Amino acid sequence: MTTTTITGGPVRTDPVRINPSTWNLALGFDQAQVRTAPTTLLTLAGQGPVDGDGRLVHAGDLTAQVALAVRNVEELLEAAGFTVADVLSLTVHTTDVDGVLANYHLITERLAPATPPATLVGVARLALPGMAVEITVQAGR
Repeated sequence: MTTTTITGGPVRTDPVRINPSTWNLALGFDQAQVRTAPTTLLTLAGQGPVDGDGRLVHAGDLTAQVALAVRNVEELLEAAGFTVADVLSLTVHTTDVDGVLANYHLITERLAPATPPATLVGVARLALPGMAVEITVQAGR
């Protein structure tokens, strides 16, 4: 997506996608991207499978946890006036790397057509007992 503002406001251009090899494309992310420096940067705290009161939802159901964590990311982006196209990078922390890889399409489908650089990190534990996934995002425009 390329947009410009005639009034002299922010200019947004498509990222230059850098992928010296192609193994990552099947996972829906770029190894690197070059972008025009954003004029506004949004950083999200880790978003997990919690409800509006911060209570864990879907304990024991990794698929549902991934879907809800992504939805919570989308809600914050929307509340700040951003879209998934503005996502610059994301980090997924999980207690179950293989389980998240099996459900990674839930993340990439919601971010499409954006393909931000991404990192998957296996951890021993997350903030709430039973929480298996947490997603951190940086967005800019």
